[in-house]
Amino acid sequence: MEKNRKIVGLCGSLRKGSFNEMLLKVAGGLIPEGIEFEIVAYDDIPVYNADHDLPETEERPVSVTKFREALAAADAFIIASPEYNYSIPGGLKNAIDWASRGKDSPLMHKPVALMGATQGMWGTVRMQTAFLPVFTFLNMNPVLQPEVLIAQAQNKFDEEGNLTDEKTISIIQKKIENLISACKV
Repeated sequence: MEKNRKIVGLCGSLRKGSFNEMLLKVAGGLIPEGIEFEIVAYDDIPVYNADHDLPETEERPVSVTKFREALAAADAFIIASPEYNYSIPGGLKNAIDWASRGKDSPLMHKPVALMGATQGMWGTVRMQTAFLPVFTFLNMNPVLQPEVLIAQAQNKFDEEGNLTDEKTISIIQKKIENLISACKV
């Protein structure tokens, strides 16, 4: 991970104060010094329409171009997301669809660590499984172990957004170590 030394985080929940936003901030705080971490927003990206994408148009929407440029600067990604209807939240999937298009896709061939938090009992396992075909299509390098599946998140974060479960923190730390190792391959 020598060139940019940057990890970009994407949150699958757009609401303020989401457990996954808290999770992403916790993960970012565990990244070693010397590696930049940035959470990139995508809430201003329009719904994907090929009529507004290359080659049908001369340029992509400005918000999409800025999003793709932010992703292109990354050596790796961390995605923290809830599970909507047993799958990937629509807003996140839409942003990934915009970023996945073209031979210049900023997602291709990069390591990605997926994690999720939910108030339910399944810990986002279905959402994480739904991402596997997306990662395969993009020839990404998903860091599969250890799995970060935070169930009953309302009992693991305090009111300030701090993760209070030490076992979960150590699992996230290991996932980040594995992500960084995947960047060195």
